[in-house]
Amino acid sequence: MERHAFTLYTALARRGHRVHIFTSPLDTSPETKNITPVSDETINPKIHSHGDAKPGKWRYNKAWELYQEENRKEPFDVVHSESVALPHWIAREVPNLAVSWHGIALESLQSIIYQDLIRKPDEPRSQGFNESLYGAVLPKILDEIRFFHNYAHHIAISDSCGEMLRDVYQIPEKRVHVILNGVDENGFTSDKKLRSLFRSKLGLPENSTAIVLGAAGRLVKDKGHPLLYEAFAKLIKTHSNVYLVVAGSGPWENRYKELGAKVSILGSLNPNELKGFYNGIDVFVNPTLRPQGLDLTLMEAMLSGKPVMASRYASIKRSIVVNDEFGFMFAPNVKALTAVMDVAVAEGAERLAERGRKCKEYAAEMFTATKMALAYERLFLCIKDQRFCIYP
Repeated sequence: MERHAFTLYTALARRGHRVHIFTSPLDTSPETKNITPVSDETINPKIHSHGDAKPGKWRYNKAWELYQEENRKEPFDVVHSESVALPHWIAREVPNLAVSWHGIALESLQSIIYQDLIRKPDEPRSQGFNESLYGAVLPKILDEIRFFHNYAHHIAISDSCGEMLRDVYQIPEKRVHVILNGVDENGFTSDKKLRSLFRSKLGLPENSTAIVLGAAGRLVKDKGHPLLYEAFAKLIKTHSNVYLVVAGSGPWENRYKELGAKVSILGSLNPNELKGFYNGIDVFVNPTLRPQGLDLTLMEAMLSGKPVMASRYASIKRSIVVNDEFGFMFAPNVKALTAVMDVAVAEGAERLAERGRKCKEYAAEMFTATKMALAYERLFLCIKDQRFCIYP
């Protein structure tokens, strides 16, 4: 969500719009270290960081005070909230508001189901399962259905989320807009030199018989790492020419190290390092157990010219892997993931590269920051003035 905001607002500012961002105190991450609250509005958004909190700690009431102060000077044409950054009891007072949903409670319910389904036969259900399901998630779904109508416009970042908002959350169709996420098209490209440097640094073979799988993200259960760990452990027993590179950090890091030299753990990578990662692999694997939002890593991999393996969720199937040529989809379980890995290895690097070229062509049309910014711009203009809602 943070990366989505950074990409979108920067793109809109560079298109000539005056963009003000009301946010929590900035941390020192690579994405924010060059941003200051007095950034040049002509090329970058103007940042308003609220006080009375640690970096990254959101306090909507403090941000709202800053917003009101600026709005009194010159009323904003459109207000945009990233998910519930602006609570519904405030949102209902803002008629020119649009909110992008990066995950809704109904999708959280699906996640709980998938995570429970991967339990071993002799593994007990977690003690907090019933409490989480009946005490938190189900009531939250009902609450969301009741209060979502307080937001004037809803932006769904996947086709399936848009369908849920219309059909389950009962939001009128004219107030639901599907705008897919986008990533910096200049930041993720195919580069043979980066590929060679990456493989050389990790000691990975560059011959055409070796297949390198890659995964990126937090190394936690709900990102599907129990699936990937077990599936790859099975794969290396039957194939000697396969390798796994994992970008990220978390509890599963030590488990992957148990698999020996076939697995490389890189820790968290900055955007420049990610370029090398995507170029260095043959296929990108996303075994997530969370069918929420729309994962940017799939888009980054495809823009970098790589085919993908992804859990078969409606959001991914309908919005990203819309063609079998773009990669492989699997039910979120070890057996299904192992099976598609076997298929990919059997196809070989040359065939995977061909798939990757088609992924890149599609991603360049669908998942760029430019395309996303234009879609938001079109919606915001329509919200500002009904004249812009009518197109020839």
